[in-house]
Amino acid sequence: MVVRIDGKGFHDFSAQHGFAKPNDAPALELMNEAARHVMQELKGQVILAFGESDEYSFLFAKQCTLYNRRESKIVTHVVSLFTGAYIFNWSKFMLDTPLQRPPSFDGRLVVYPSAKEVRDYFAWRQVDTHINNLYNTTFWALIQQGGMTEHQANEELRHTISSQKHEILFGKFSINYDRLPPMFRKGTTLVWSAIPGATTEPSADPQPSSPSPHQASTGKQGKREEPKSKPRKVLRTLHVDIIGDGFWSAAPDASVSSLPSDDAAAGGQPWDHPSRVQGDGLGSLLLQ
Repeated sequence: MVVRIDGKGFHDFSAQHGFAKPNDAPALELMNEAARHVMQELKGQVILAFGESDEYSFLFAKQCTLYNRRESKIVTHVVSLFTGAYIFNWSKFMLDTPLQRPPSFDGRLVVYPSAKEVRDYFAWRQVDTHINNLYNTTFWALIQQGGMTEHQANEELRHTISSQKHEILFGKFSINYDRLPPMFRKGTTLVWSAIPGATTEPSADPQPSSPSPHQASTGKQGKREEPKSKPRKVLRTLHVDIIGDGFWSAAPDASVSSLPSDDAAAGGQPWDHPSRVQGDGLGSLLLQ
């Protein structure tokens, strides 16, 4: 199951609050913080999220039991969690920009039949990120640096293909698109990641196993089950490629040696922190 939320009327909302064009990093990180809240509140149910612009998609585990998998309940709960967190954290990220009016988000839930369709969905959303950001980056460069009006910029880009937009950016404005911040080009991926060598504390009161019929008849007690620890997980915020196989394929242990070791570090780094572009293998177990 995937729940996707979208900002309602965010073109006007972003203009009213003076969001920077083509990308406003604090506004995007506010979206990421709201999504992190959803992931933390629904830990064990939501296992992956991807966001761009004013939208976010949340992947629920196959074993999800939330609200007995009732669509209306799940969608409204996710939208409520996200909207509440967005408003609550506004001043943390938008600083001196007061919230002029409440934002709103709509949501929908789609059930995908297999892991292939899930991967295809998230690849589609990241392709959409690339397409939209390349267009918007070129569009606003023509206006902000090229002196065009919005109408003129639209006409200039009409019928252009990707390579032509790259040429405009580099040839006219010396902008190498591939060197722009990964958060703008690749969107944001949130995923739970096991911390190498770290485990949760086992239960302090192990329960005895149920006696077998033979044990019950002879009066023998069952063995006490040893408490089991689980790998400790941290919520990672990434700006990585999820179209290719790297994210979804198993990676060597060395690739996770420098990962954040706690939730505060995972969500608290600057949006351009190097740890946010290391994601190989983190999706390898999600679709099993």
